[in-house]
Amino acid sequence: MPEYFLDFEYDNIAYNEEEVNFKEFECCTFTNCNFSKCVFLAVTFIDCIFNDCTFSGAKINYVAFRTVIFNRCEIKEVNFAMCDKLIFEIAFTNCILDFSKFYTLKIKGTSFTNCSIIAVDFMNTDLTAVVFDNCDLYRSEFAKAIANKADFKTSYNYTIDPTSTKLKKAIFSLNGLNGLLAKHDLIVK
Repeated sequence: MPEYFLDFEYDNIAYNEEEVNFKEFECCTFTNCNFSKCVFLAVTFIDCIFNDCTFSGAKINYVAFRTVIFNRCEIKEVNFAMCDKLIFEIAFTNCILDFSKFYTLKIKGTSFTNCSIIAVDFMNTDLTAVVFDNCDLYRSEFAKAIANKADFKTSYNYTIDPTSTKLKKAIFSLNGLNGLLAKHDLIVK
C-alpha cells in the first residue's frame, strides 16, 4: 500500500532517485523542487501543481498524472509514454519540454501555453482538441497523430505532414501554412 499525502506544500526539495517511490500525492503543491535524479516507481499525483520544478532527464515510467498542472517547469528529455494512461490529464504553462516523448498517449484537450516544445515526439498520439498556444514546435514529430480540432493558430516552427497526420478541423494561421506545405517543397509568400 503506497504512502498517502493530502494537501501538502513542498518547497525547494531536491529528490533523490527513489525518494518519492510508492507514494500518492493528492492536492499537493511542489515549488522549486528538483526531480531530475528520480527513477519513479508506483507514484501517483492527483490534482497536484508543480511550480518552477525540474524534471529534466527523470525516468517517469511508472507515474500517474491525474489532473496535474505544470507551471514554468523544465521537463527536457522526459518520456511520458510509459505513464499510467488511466485519467492521464496534464496542462503546461511556460514550460520547456524539449526532446520529450508523448508517443502513443491520449492527451485529448491538453493545453500547452507559451511552451518550448522542440523536437518532441507526438507520433501516434491522440491530440484531439489540444491547444498549442504560442508554442515553439520546431522539429516536433506528428506522424500518424490524431490532431483533429487541435489549435495551432498562435504556435510556430511546426512541420506537419497532412497526409500522415489527421487534422480534420484543426486550426492554423495563414503564417503557419509553410509548416503544412514543407513536404511539397512549395514556397508561400
